[in-house]
Amino acid sequence: MKRTRVPRPPGARRPALLGAAVVLLAVTSSSVAAADDGPGPFGVTVQAAANSRSARVGALFHGSAASGGSGGHFCTASVVHSAGRDLLLTAAHCLDGDGALSFAPGYRGGSAPYGFWDVRGVFLPRGWTAGRDEDSDVAFAVLGTRDGKEVEDAVGGGNAFAAHRATGATAITVTGYPSRLDTPVTCTDKPTAHSRTQQRIACPAFPGGTSGSPWVNGDGAVVGVIGGHERGGATDDISYSAVFGTEAATLYREAGRAG
Repeated sequence: MKRTRVPRPPGARRPALLGAAVVLLAVTSSSVAAADDGPGPFGVTVQAAANSRSARVGALFHGSAASGGSGGHFCTASVVHSAGRDLLLTAAHCLDGDGALSFAPGYRGGSAPYGFWDVRGVFLPRGWTAGRDEDSDVAFAVLGTRDGKEVEDAVGGGNAFAAHRATGATAITVTGYPSRLDTPVTCTDKPTAHSRTQQRIACPAFPGGTSGSPWVNGDGAVVGVIGGHERGGATDDISYSAVFGTEAATLYREAGRAG
């Protein structure tokens, strides 16, 4: 199951309504300070601050690390803790293709402060490879080293990965990269159940490119990624995630052993 893949072009998740995103960020700029100091107001999307939390979130790019991001970014991923200290979490539909990929944690304003990292292996769940099951829209990627370091060494660790968590047990913060912006956006709200296997969150201005964005709960653990139902959502204002269960937990263990 370990394969290097390149996903569909930007916008595979849903149309990127750049104008709407920019207007929203301008209108809510007064909320940025509050969001930087904590979770901020619920249901408001703002520019993500550059800090230790956002450093673990980055943009996925077409092309190898040597290309320096020239292939453009199309999805979001985040560093999750593993024994190998080299593991990314994203949506399966982001990694369902062929070709080289790279990851830039903390990417901001066209700059990669922690550099570009080659994706050297991908783990997709059987439910996705067998039938594109929306409940299996989660994937892991193993990164190569850079200057002799693993990605967790560069960004100060990885978030915990948590399966079998009750939807809405705490508020979550979702952070991601719209495909037509070079700075991440973030929003905090409390997810609700869409179904037994899918959860949803009402956060505005999360368009194409934000697939794979991590849902980090109050304990600092990732309990979802934008994906699943409608590949993350048919509109920019409602996003979905598969509920992480046994399949996702097993895949995490397999990917961690490969690192």
